Amino acid sequence: MSPAVLLNRRTRAMRLVLVVVFAGMSFRLVQVQEFGHQHYAALSRAQLTQTVTVPPVRGGIYDRDGEVLAETVTRQTVVADPHLITNPAAVASALSPLLGVPSDTLRAKLTEPTGFVYLAHRVPDAVATAITAKAINGINLVPESQRVVPVGLLAEPLVGTVGWDGNGISGMEYQYQSILAGKAGTTDAMTSPSGVALPTANQSTPATPGTGIEMTVDESIQYVAEQALAAEIVASHATGGTAVVMDVKTGDILAMANLTATKGATGSTTGATPAQSATLTAKLASAPVTSGATLVAQSDTLPAGVSEALSNSAVTQVYEPGSVFKLVTFSAALADSVITPSSKLSVPSSLPMGKYTFHDAEQHGTVAMTATQILAQSSNIGTIEVAQGLGESRLLNQIANLGFGKPSGLGIPGESQGLVPGAAQWTGTSIGSTPIGQDDAVTAQQVLDAYNAVANGGVFVSPRLVRATVDAKGGVTATAPSPSHRVIDLTTDSELTTMLEQVVANGTGTSAAIDGYTVAGKTGTAQVPSPDHLGYIPGAYIGTFAGFAPAQHPILSAIVVLDRPTPIYGGAVAAPVFSTIMAYALHHFGIPTTATATTAASTTAVGGTGSVTVPAGAATEGP
Repeated sequence: MSPAVLLNRRTRAMRLVLVVVFAGMSFRLVQVQEFGHQHYAALSRAQLTQTVTVPPVRGGIYDRDGEVLAETVTRQTVVADPHLITNPAAVASALSPLLGVPSDTLRAKLTEPTGFVYLAHRVPDAVATAITAKAINGINLVPESQRVVPVGLLAEPLVGTVGWDGNGISGMEYQYQSILAGKAGTTDAMTSPSGVALPTANQSTPATPGTGIEMTVDESIQYVAEQALAAEIVASHATGGTAVVMDVKTGDILAMANLTATKGATGSTTGATPAQSATLTAKLASAPVTSGATLVAQSDTLPAGVSEALSNSAVTQVYEPGSVFKLVTFSAALADSVITPSSKLSVPSSLPMGKYTFHDAEQHGTVAMTATQILAQSSNIGTIEVAQGLGESRLLNQIANLGFGKPSGLGIPGESQGLVPGAAQWTGTSIGSTPIGQDDAVTAQQVLDAYNAVANGGVFVSPRLVRATVDAKGGVTATAPSPSHRVIDLTTDSELTTMLEQVVANGTGTSAAIDGYTVAGKTGTAQVPSPDHLGYIPGAYIGTFAGFAPAQHPILSAIVVLDRPTPIYGGAVAAPVFSTIMAYALHHFGIPTTATATTAASTTAVGGTGSVTVPAGAATEGP
């Protein structure tokens, strides 16, 4: 075969190969572009796209008048793309005075080998505006949520707090997390392999804002309650205290103050003025740009040496209530006709019971006292005599009937239902200690609930802290009214109310009197049980006053508890605080003065704390 023919064949073969290769490439190109492009586009997007969670706006918490107690706002966070920063030193110098961050720190961030760095979180609006005006290439603002508490730490144990992740960790923030939180959305954000954000983004699922809650609390009454309670904590050197104000008919809690003494108390009773409190919101604008997930007012609205408690002690802490618990004994005895308000009893100087001897706070001989006088003067011995006539089972039934040993219905995390010994735990002296407020451990809220039932004509109404929910558009949906049921008949309730008025008119509670209004209530002073052994801590007492006003047509009820005050008596430390808070609340709601108002009258009280004389070596069971 000639070389020319051979070359021609080879040429034709090469052409055929090229045609086949070209056809294969064409087929593959058509396959990729026409049939497989979606697959490869998806692979490309997967390499460049990150699914970013879009947090929802958390629902707000408001007082009963719509005043903001806590809300989430959108603040701007300053970010940078160091790849686009041509002069890091100059940019750092320009931003340093605005962000309050050292220039060297900013320059180090602006030279990091990445396409995205945070420079400052949640800056004030004025700072964000100034940065935008500078129009620095590579410096951007991204929205970020922040919890704002305009009223500072007011009612903090009640309202609660949120953590860095935006979730509630205490109080209402924690209890109502499921509705406040809302539902997160997602955004598909595209970035280059080097980490530089690309301009294309697609939000696949929008975030659902949380639902807010409107509390029953009145901000101004809460403020006054905290100020009055704090002043008494300082003045009496107490370790802490609680004050709760309640709407008699609805069970709405209008204030729930929980305070504790801190180290370094100066004894000053000067708190913030209303004008100072009103400036708290304005101070938010000048707060440090490095503030955390929750931005609160920086100024302290409480006296030096007093702070908000770590927990809502009104419902989480139990204590032996002392003489305020006598309400149980007398309400049951009146209902079962064991006594009438005018029944006369012979009250001895002491009352031996087994190894123990009960007596009143002040020594006295055998005296004749009516049941009303026994309650007004807080005679322990007289109360025990009434209880002996009543009997164990009827007393225990009334304890349960008035809500002790049961949850309040508030559902607050960590709430205690109290420690109420049943018949099986009773001893030979329980008929002496239980009627006067020993042995049982209760919460301040439970005591107030019982007194509120008397104020409500004998109808027990469960307490309530949330009166409505608020949707993202501002729509308000009322919550269900508090459940109620009768616990005291009308005749008994009327008699008991009149007797409680005498406590304030001429008994141990004269300091609870309010000019222009009748007041009914009861003092209590109880020893603090020892955590180490059976018995009590020497010299440690808790003073309480619980009551309501106006006594003839009750509108508001309240309780004040002081932990380890000096003086120790509830009538001396808790009753004046009750008077201050209740007087303000009555005027705040425009409650008319009463025709025959209670007037304070000094008197020597028989009762108060009570005590027990115990044989040497015997375990102490109660005061």
